[in-house]
Amino acid sequence: MSFHIPDLPLHDGGRIPAVGAGTWPGKGNDLADRLAAMIRDGYRLIDTAAQYANEGAVGEGVRRSGVPREEIFLTTKVAGMDQGRGLTRAGLLESLRKLGTDYADLLLIHWPNPSRGLAVDTWLEMIELRTEGLVQHIGVSNFVQHQLEELHAASGVWPVVNQIQLSPALARTELRAFLAERGIVAEGWRPLGGPEDPMGQIITGKIARRLGVERSQVVLRWAVQQGAVVIPASSNPHRWALNADLFGFELTDADLADLATLDLGEAAAWDSRTHEEW
Repeated sequence: MSFHIPDLPLHDGGRIPAVGAGTWPGKGNDLADRLAAMIRDGYRLIDTAAQYANEGAVGEGVRRSGVPREEIFLTTKVAGMDQGRGLTRAGLLESLRKLGTDYADLLLIHWPNPSRGLAVDTWLEMIELRTEGLVQHIGVSNFVQHQLEELHAASGVWPVVNQIQLSPALARTELRAFLAERGIVAEGWRPLGGPEDPMGQIITGKIARRLGVERSQVVLRWAVQQGAVVIPASSNPHRWALNADLFGFELTDADLADLATLDLGEAAAWDSRTHEEW
């Protein structure tokens, strides 16, 4: 199989594929072989993190694919223990060593971890790393509005991406509006949902049947149709093909209004003011 995934503009002049491959919790040869196949099929955005402990397998998958490195959009993330001046640089260099590459396309702060107060120092060092060419683009993950504003106040630079928990059941409407006003791309992790189960809802099934698509495609289309990037994870070739096949149909305004009724509100998302990861 082979498919083409369109890309979206970033406010720094770059572009990012609209659909990518999540890699958590994959490991080892299984992950490397899966990613190689996904890349050969047409995936170009690959998402990993130091915290996932799978960067070595991700890098091997890129190499096994046979696709030139410059065609891949490789994302990794700064772990909580690597935040701060000097540590951010060291963490990135270790990630690059494991990935077997000399640059990352996108580097994100994985979680704000406000108890440490190191997000701004980390961000300032990431700007330097971008200037040096060790990363092409810089962004964040799991940041809310005031945390983004703190980065901008200290640097004058907005992230190009904010990777957030996002699905019709966790629509993050106010946060996405804030991001859109500043040209920051929302990128959804766990875009098919977790316990909130947007795929299991009656309205999702009704829309899928009318359009002749899978429930998962309705949920992912909801995100990409509104300008978000999604990074679902799958080890099933049929499933990863469906996850990329989102651009031959469109949800109506009525569909979007119906799906909006699934939103559980901001309080149902992981709260980055209190949730921290290392």
